[in-house]
Amino acid sequence: MTDLHARFLSQAFDDEAAPLVGTASKDGDPQISPKGTVAVLDPETLCFWERSYRSSYQALEENPRILVYCRNPKRAKELPFRNGALRFRGVARVASDEATRQRVWDLSPKVEQGRDPEKKGVAILIRVDLIEDLGGQVIMKREV
Repeated sequence: MTDLHARFLSQAFDDEAAPLVGTASKDGDPQISPKGTVAVLDPETLCFWERSYRSSYQALEENPRILVYCRNPKRAKELPFRNGALRFRGVARVASDEATRQRVWDLSPKVEQGRDPEKKGVAILIRVDLIEDLGGQVIMKREV
């Protein structure tokens, strides 16, 4: 991922266009939730702070496949991808070390941090396998 992807995701929260995270249980039951903390951790990894431990977290325990969808209509004309929207597909896991957990916390908007003042949440890391626009044009694909 590039600086453009990082900027796109960081501006989305401020522009009231929080990314949506799609998960599915082991039985395939879909779930979608807004996650205001989605950010680029490194060139291959997205992350978010999971504070609710509800349906998304439960689904990820059963099935680590994940999709992050973000559309920012306020910036659509500034962005080089269709309708200012991207889909990020990958595999998620909980961060196992405190240093990474802290980095994900630090990347989270202050208002989101305020919703978990005791830092009881967990850092979710997403290895991004594919980024595509709304037309299905592949922006990035992980080489296997």
